[in-house]
This record gives sequence, C-alpha cells and structure tokens, in this order.
Amino acid sequence: MLNRRQILQLGAAAGAVAIVSVVRAQMTHSQPSAPNAEALAERLVTATGGRDIRSGMATGGKNVVLVRHGDTEWSRARKHTGRTDVALTDTGMRQADALAAMLSGFDFARVLCSPRQRAVETCRRAGLLDRAEITDDAAEWDYGVYEGRTTAEIREEIPGWSVWTHDIIDGESIADVGARADRVIAAAVSVEGDVAVFGHAHLLRILAARWIGVAAVYGKSFILDTASVSVLSFEREERVVDRWNQTSGS
Repeated sequence: MLNRRQILQLGAAAGAVAIVSVVRAQMTHSQPSAPNAEALAERLVTATGGRDIRSGMATGGKNVVLVRHGDTEWSRARKHTGRTDVALTDTGMRQADALAAMLSGFDFARVLCSPRQRAVETCRRAGLLDRAEITDDAAEWDYGVYEGRTTAEIREEIPGWSVWTHDIIDGESIADVGARADRVIAAAVSVEGDVAVFGHAHLLRILAARWIGVAAVYGKSFILDTASVSVLSFEREERVVDRWNQTSGS
C-alpha cells in the first residue's frame, strides 16, 4: 500500500485521474477506517484563482460537475446542516459569484440543484438557476436529532460518534443517502453532455464514492470546501475523478 508521501508524489506527477485508481485499490483491500484512505482527500485540494477549470483537464467526453454551496454560518461553525434552510453569508455570496468564471468553460446539458436556499442561491449566483431542475435527491443528509450540532458536541454524549459509523436517529441512514446519490448519477448519465449538480458536502462526497464504484461510506475520504468545484468524468469506459475540491482561492 502506498504511504501518504507516495500518494502526494503520484498526484503531482499524474493528476487526479491516477490518484482515484489508487483510492479504489486501497479501498478495495483496506478496512473502511484505513488511515491512508481517511487522509487522502486532503491531498487533492487545489486553488484555481477563479479561472475556468475546464481548460487543461485530463479527460474528454462527459463530465459531472459537483458544486458545493457557499459559506453559511452553520458550515463555518461545522454544524450538521441538513434540512435547516440556512442562508449564505456575505462571504458565501462572494464565493458563489466567483463560480461563474470557474464554470464558464462548460456547456451544461442539464443542471440539478438541491432545494435548500444555500444551494439555490449558489446556483443563481453562478448563473445557472434559470436552467436548473430542483430535486430532493440532491439535498443534504437528513441528520435527524443531530441537526444543528457539531461532531465535538455530540461526542460529549457519544464518544467516538461519527455520521459515517453511527445510526442517525430520526434521520437518514447512509444507505438512504447513497440511494439518492445513485439516482442523481442516473439522472446525470441519462443525458448527453456535461451535467452540473449543486448540493452539499456529505451528499456530494457520497456521490463521488458511488461514481467510482465504492460504498457510500467511502465518502468520508473526500474533503469538500464551501463553494468548491469537483469534476467526475471518464477515462475511456472507466469512471474517474478528474478534479477535486477546487476553489476560487486558497
């Protein structure tokens, strides 16, 4: 198994397409809690300086572009934000405005968007809301009784608690969210051309895991910043991650 330094070197040399092959291999032969898989996505963060991310991509053909909503008060505080309709902060609005330039190289055949206002406003400021289909399948995980609480707060009551490993009381299971992610993927591949999905951190992380053919729980290995853009694509017939967690600045 490659160590973290080797993974970083591989990424610098070959890009995200090659890294995803390593991710899949490690996930296949490791336990879900493997430290390399947990830390990997931290190595994939890239800043674009607001430029069009379409240029210079390693793959051609169809792309599914994942866009996380801009900054909110709850995301900044690291609170679990599922069904609560939290608005963008001023920072989040500026982040969302910068997405238009980042996405300018794509001609989207379809745009899917969560119904939560933080995603809808991000989509609007990116210039794509007039073409968007609002779908509950792109909404964030329903965290049930853990809504509005941080992991640190919950662990004061339940040591070692994680959304990835524990039952979500009065909310969705990870299998439920994975099923919704699969429906988003099916909607994306049902049309010719590129597709954008405006959504949320956990839903989009799970969607990326399902895209490359691993279980929903491996979404824990992908980090997503607010107002980030990630690109799922193909290398020939193989599903790959071409870009991950790109933002307009770092």
